[in-house]
Amino acid sequence: QGLYQKAETLYSMGDFEFALVFYHRGYKLRPELHKFWVGIEKCQEAIVNCVGSPSSVQLRTKGEVCFISRQAESRIANQKVAMRLPKACPRRQTVRKPRTERQLLGELYADKIYLEKLLKDKDLMSSRLKEGVSVGELVRRCLSYLGTRREFWQQQKPIYARLRERRLRQRSSTRDKQQKPLDVGKYIDKNVEDLEILLAGDDPKESCRKAQLMLKTVQEWSDDEVPNKNELLGYLHSCIGTAQLDMGRLEAALQSHSRDLECARRGDLPEAVSRALDNMGTVYARMGKFQQAVDSWEERIPMTTCSLEKTCLFHEIGRCYLELDKAQEAQSYGEKSLQAAEEAGDVEWQLHTTVLVAQAQVQLKNFQAAILTFEKALEKARFIHDEVAGMAIV
Repeated sequence: QGLYQKAETLYSMGDFEFALVFYHRGYKLRPELHKFWVGIEKCQEAIVNCVGSPSSVQLRTKGEVCFISRQAESRIANQKVAMRLPKACPRRQTVRKPRTERQLLGELYADKIYLEKLLKDKDLMSSRLKEGVSVGELVRRCLSYLGTRREFWQQQKPIYARLRERRLRQRSSTRDKQQKPLDVGKYIDKNVEDLEILLAGDDPKESCRKAQLMLKTVQEWSDDEVPNKNELLGYLHSCIGTAQLDMGRLEAALQSHSRDLECARRGDLPEAVSRALDNMGTVYARMGKFQQAVDSWEERIPMTTCSLEKTCLFHEIGRCYLELDKAQEAQSYGEKSLQAAEEAGDVEWQLHTTVLVAQAQVQLKNFQAAILTFEKALEKARFIHDEVAGMAIV
């Protein structure tokens, strides 16, 4: 039991190699306990996700080969650090894009956004609970814990490994184990990883070029070689459309996202359908075709479950109706967005949606109600210390 607890602790810390050692020790002593074998399997999977398969590594012996103990190696490293670094060395913070954090944290991403909003409220952060702990300290502990979990999940299963796992789950167990399909799998994994890195950067032209090249290659393969070919094609069309939108090529972006929608519906992929409709609505809004944007986003409403996501979606639809001079519909969606923002506990979004409702009331010539609504928006702007929004409302 002690070996198992130590192995589980090491695994939770992200030290997968040492966890694997203790799982093996436990399995050797008690092979009848299934939990040790499960631990070995999950450690091996996490290590492969982080560093790749051992078969891809070729070792060569050059120069003098010697053995250095872990303790000696650690002492040498510590000495070098002490000689080269000053006493106070600021730790570099890893900057992650919201898209990557959302994928890693899942449902906890909304909690992280909410906690970050709370940090901006200085009065709340300086207050204390009955136990004597300050609210600010408690919020920072929660954010620190979410950061630790995010790094652990990134080590255990990186973003590119998740797409690969989805593809492997769909692969048929009776598939012929030929060399070509194996090469196809490696090609897809490597290029999807490279494409994710490019999309996270600031070079949409290169992202578009690489995605189009990969799309042309995948189209030439059969469904037997790529079991989730339809899903992969839709994903590539989505990547191309995103890059084209960043380059200002709106018509081309709309065509790419439309192809993504066709692939998603053909393959009965609800998440991909939601993604394509969201992207098409964004492109239509950028083109000034607000009715088409509304049609795309309204079709997406039943697929949305997260309160924060509903807030943003209802707000965008309300904005489009406001541009179309349909103030009654704009007010209705503004109120729905405000309700979702209150459920999510996001004061900043409550501010935006309250302003939307007030603007719709102005179009409806309901000036008395609009004044009261603007006053509520001003209170929210002052609550989150948004001086720019406060001046705009006044």
